[in-house]
Amino acid sequence: MFNDIGPLELVTLVVLAVLVFGPDKLPKVIQDVSRTIRKIRDFSDSAKQDIREELGPEFKDFEFEDLNPKTFIRKQLDSDELGLKEIRSGFDLKKEMADVTDAVNGRDSTSSAAGSAASSASAASAASAVSSRGGRIDMTKKPEPSAADDRPPFDADAT
Repeated sequence: MFNDIGPLELVTLVVLAVLVFGPDKLPKVIQDVSRTIRKIRDFSDSAKQDIREELGPEFKDFEFEDLNPKTFIRKQLDSDELGLKEIRSGFDLKKEMADVTDAVNGRDSTSSAAGSAASSASAASAASAVSSRGGRIDMTKKPEPSAADDRPPFDADAT
């Protein structure tokens, strides 16, 4: 319940309680608070039991913790009703990335061995080009040189 309260905060709360209620009334206040918390827990347990009885036997495995959205989603995703395990096992990330790379480079991913030999040859030439430039590929966009007399169009609304 109080997992995020550190020892310094706890000492501060105790000192504050002693200052507010005084050392004479503090034990009585602690008893009253603990009695109130116990009554609230009993009321909550009886309400849960009444709800379970009213729902009937078809909801015998109903847990109130399942009403928490995180728990509900986790429980639904863990069950294999949606077939997610089949989808996960059928998804090969390396193959998908290779297909995307081939599509970007304009190659057919289902090409024959000659196509793969050509792609390995182009990869070797690209590797030699990279090594000749010191192991770096320059992927920055170079601005096109513009003429000195080119002006941007005048926009009257912008001024």
